[in-house]
Formats: sequence, structure tokens, C-alpha cells
Amino acid sequence: MSFETAGLYDLRGLKCPLPVLKTRRRLKGMESGAELAIETTDPLAGIDIPHFCSQEGHQLVRSEKTETGHRFLIRKG
Repeated sequence: MSFETAGLYDLRGLKCPLPVLKTRRRLKGMESGAELAIETTDPLAGIDIPHFCSQEGHQLVRSEKTETGHRFLIRKG
């Protein structure tokens, strides 16, 4: 799945720890194996989101730097 087909969960403008907290909340309501694409502008998200995925058992399928931040594609564990 690509970022475009997943639809982006827009977390731009939010500062740490909100991108991780909102991602956790959104994933909680999803079924295992479902994918969530997020977009952030918080510079710390490049570290925080991969760490969150590792700690929570989710798979970071894709990560890319954008002009204003990062995009991530996460598969719920």
C-alpha cells in the first residue's frame, strides 16, 4: 500500500509527544494488519515514530522525509 492509497492521517503542526499519542490512539481502534499513513512536521517524529513502532510491536513499512517533516506507513501488529 502507498501513502496515497492509505490516506494520510494529518498530524502536521503537532509537537512531541502528540504525534505518537494520536498515532497510538488511532491504531488502537484498527484491526491487526491494517495500515495507517501519517504525516508530521515535528522534527522529533523521525526518531519517535520508529521507536514507538518498535516498542509497541507495529511494523514501520515505509518512512520518508518531506519538505516540511516526515511521512510514515505503519502496519498494526
